[in-house]
Amino acid sequence: MINFKNISYLKTGFPKQQAGFHILTKYKVLENLAEFDPILVGTIPINIDIENSDLDIVCCWNNKAAFIERIKDLFEKENQFSIRETVIDHQESVVANFFIETFEIEIFGQNIPTERQNGYRHMVIEDQILRSKDENFRLEIIKLKESGIKTEPAFGLLLGLKGNVYQELLDYKI
Repeated sequence: MINFKNISYLKTGFPKQQAGFHILTKYKVLENLAEFDPILVGTIPINIDIENSDLDIVCCWNNKAAFIERIKDLFEKENQFSIRETVIDHQESVVANFFIETFEIEIFGQNIPTERQNGYRHMVIEDQILRSKDENFRLEIIKLKESGIKTEPAFGLLLGLKGNVYQELLDYKI
């Protein structure tokens, strides 16, 4: 399995992975977020991204107000910056979005260790599923995503999952 906590695997990956690595390192995005244990998650790390896929970064905060302040200090001047507080799965969450060069970046923070957040857990499981399937499966996921279906529901469709696909994926056994 890839060590997703170290983005060096992107350096020699597919073109979008290499471009993501360049942006994240050139602008020291993860380095500047180090106190929040950031992990790049989502579709780019596991090569199922589509044209408008963003760089999703999960973070863990202990003090929400301090996290928000730090995000603003670091990224408020970036193009189309926005930040909001919301509740996701009964958890207080902070979501910031902005562009650096051509990449949209989303920073998602909760008071949950990053490796226990669903964004990370889903990506690890999806990576394992992709490794257990053939290339056609990966291409079908991409095709579904290009048609407007979100990642987890796309996996759910191809795997025949019933009910809440987000929860079903967390419980999926390969």
